[in-house]
Amino acid sequence: MTERETTRLVAWSQELRRVHHRLREALSVTRASLADGTPGEAATRELLLYCHGFCTALDGHHRGEDRTLFPAIAAAHPELRPVLRALEQDHSMIAHLIGGLRAAVDRAAPPEQLDQHLEGIAAVMENHFRYEERQLLTVLETLEVAAAPREALGPL
Repeated sequence: MTERETTRLVAWSQELRRVHHRLREALSVTRASLADGTPGEAATRELLLYCHGFCTALDGHHRGEDRTLFPAIAAAHPELRPVLRALEQDHSMIAHLIGGLRAAVDRAAPPEQLDQHLEGIAAVMENHFRYEERQLLTVLETLEVAAAPREALGPL
């Protein structure tokens, strides 16, 4: 294996960390836009924009993992299938929570209600990311995935 190939292999773990960092930042910006307290239509448009961007990015990340990354891990490390199933269940739960947030935004729910949705997503997302990193980062340092990072980890 060449040094370049080794660098590409290690980069998968770095890519996952970068994506998680960007998603954490996107959630933080979304919550900050809500906490800003700007009244009226401008605040609603801003929140819709941030929410849409964050929700789309998080959903895209999980779809990429489910479709591309997790099958590659399962093929190379069948002993991790229970971990991957747990992570996929988290993805389903987070998708449900995102659906609740989108519905709350669509009906112009009060800021405190929107923040409750964001807080729930944040708690599950953070727990999920930490578990995923503990379980998979070492594996990703040696995993060969025949896909672009955008395909395997989402459009971030």
